[in-house]
Amino acid sequence: MIGAFAGAGRNGESRARLLSAWVVLVALHSYAVGTFLLFATEWGARFGGFGAVSPLFFARQAGIFHFVIATAYLVERFVHGGVVVLLMAKATAVVFLLAMWALGVDAWSIPLSAAADAAMGIATFLLARRAPASPA
Repeated sequence: MIGAFAGAGRNGESRARLLSAWVVLVALHSYAVGTFLLFATEWGARFGGFGAVSPLFFARQAGIFHFVIATAYLVERFVHGGVVVLLMAKATAVVFLLAMWALGVDAWSIPLSAAADAAMGIATFLLARRAPASPA
């Protein structure tokens, strides 16, 4: 990782570190969501405004997906220096969540999740624009 910042200058290096720290925070958020979906499935669904979930398999599968995608964010950032997977995942999540909300799924957590994913995506995009490019 040190080699990725060679020649970036002190300001560029701090921007790249900030982006990397941000990606870690976003990944931790996804790991937390995944943990609730996988291990507190019924409670999490009720808390999020969905009521009973049956079968639990699909909600738990979404939990595993969150683990996979969070790991992909970290691998892409720390191995390849990018954030494209994170940006694509957040954009897709926002479109999906807003579509579900528009179709009448009225759980309170849907618009909040859409707003949070949009904010994470926008922040990632802005931080990535300011950080120096990392050679893969």
